[in-house]
Amino acid sequence: MKKKSRNFLFIIPLVLLVIIYFQANKNQKSLPHSLPTGLHPIVKERTQQLVQKAAKKGINVVITDGFRSTDEQNQLYKKGRTTSGSIVTNAKGGESYHNYGLAVDFALKTTSGKIIWDTEYDGNKNGKQDWYEVVDIAKKLGFTWGGDWLGFQDYPHLQMDFGLSINDLQKGARPDEAAITVDSK
Repeated sequence: MKKKSRNFLFIIPLVLLVIIYFQANKNQKSLPHSLPTGLHPIVKERTQQLVQKAAKKGINVVITDGFRSTDEQNQLYKKGRTTSGSIVTNAKGGESYHNYGLAVDFALKTTSGKIIWDTEYDGNKNGKQDWYEVVDIAKKLGFTWGGDWLGFQDYPHLQMDFGLSINDLQKGARPDEAAITVDSK
């Protein structure tokens, strides 16, 4: 009888481990349902502030891209690889902060209404390049800029990572809304 009791005591923890394992895998499989469907509220708010603050300096900022679904990201990734056009991204679906609502891309709009990505343009005629004036405003609002990246530089790209890596986001981590401080002046 003692031998059966010992076997039973061994089986209980084993069963519990199996249950925990399957529960954890079940949660991972449901992860795509927890993916964002739009810009994070703080990113959206700060993007609007960026556009407003730039306008006060006579700079017309246009947000050319924001949230992207993983399917949209995969379509962009195919450009220049398996579909026509130039390569526009090195990130597949799930590998971009855009896929988590934490990034935007911007351009400038000239007084004639043309959308440009000219980092030398000085439309407000203050002797400073409008592009870098926008980047300075964005950084004060808590964004990091793709132009500061080592290696591949993405000049139109602004993101708020909230201290999370792409790997963290892929594993289901999401930003704490109180995790960022901003210079709102």
